[in-house]
Amino acid sequence: MNSSRNLSGRQVVNPAPLWSVLLAPVALAGFAVAAVTGDAVLAGRATGRRFAVGMAVTPLAEAARLLVAPPRTTVAPDRLLWRLGGAGVAVAAVLAVAVVPLGDRVVVDLDVGVVWFNAMEVVTWAAVWLAGWGPNALFPLVGGYRFVAQGLAYQLPFMLALITAATGAQSLRIADIVAAQRQLWFVVWMPVAFLVYLAGVLAFSFLGPFDYPAARDIAGGVLAETGGVDRLMLLAGRWLLLTAGAAMAVPLFLGGGLGPLLPAWVWSLVKTVAVLAVLVYLRRRLPTIRADRYVELAWVVLIPVAVAQALVPALVVLGRG
Repeated sequence: MNSSRNLSGRQVVNPAPLWSVLLAPVALAGFAVAAVTGDAVLAGRATGRRFAVGMAVTPLAEAARLLVAPPRTTVAPDRLLWRLGGAGVAVAAVLAVAVVPLGDRVVVDLDVGVVWFNAMEVVTWAAVWLAGWGPNALFPLVGGYRFVAQGLAYQLPFMLALITAATGAQSLRIADIVAAQRQLWFVVWMPVAFLVYLAGVLAFSFLGPFDYPAARDIAGGVLAETGGVDRLMLLAGRWLLLTAGAAMAVPLFLGGGLGPLLPAWVWSLVKTVAVLAVLVYLRRRLPTIRADRYVELAWVVLIPVAVAQALVPALVVLGRG
């Protein structure tokens, strides 16, 4: 990562070329496809089968089937809100990753990059709820409200994790947060914030232990009545969100593109793949948590420890002052 600063003291990053506006979604989708493929392989291995190419291509075959499948319909649905909800999840993921630097380049260099990322994550609240409301059916509506309840539990610890990294760098700008880790990555002295952040990524992607809004006990919840391209968009949106969250973990806690020998952009990619692999593995290993249980865990355990963790960089900053 380029560690030079301009006269105002701001960390210098190079603006990505204009075509990166189109490349960023493609790269995000590529990582998401790799994550889905890895998840399918783990699912096959969990049944005792040996690895076969068919395991890896199963998600791609399902995507192709959904592309040509007719959309499902219900009685008196609100089709506009239904489709806005499904597409909104994917759009939020693409917009969130726009502020994530790849090495020393970033699509959009915002002074409030951390706030922007969190705002795009909050957009998923509305999108998933609309995806549940639009079909005018029971199970999707229950799934939508489950996601809102789940959001009330994970959002505050997740915000505290973001604030912890921003406090350590004394900036909401992603490039400045990366630069503050030249001597020591934040994950080393902010491990609780890092773990809370990863839990939040799984939660806003409603995957793994946080798949309660799309659980089997309500026939798939927000996915229950959705078919065809609409279903594909909603499913893809979940994995795009997971990938965007993994990518943001790198500049927040793992030093961004900082590293020896290799170019900065390569380090960013390697670290993103590593975080994404951990999240996919955890998705398969951890059981689903009911929203009421997670609310109790969040308010009794996660919020207090996240606040305690946030005090560490705050005290360090005060000491330096």
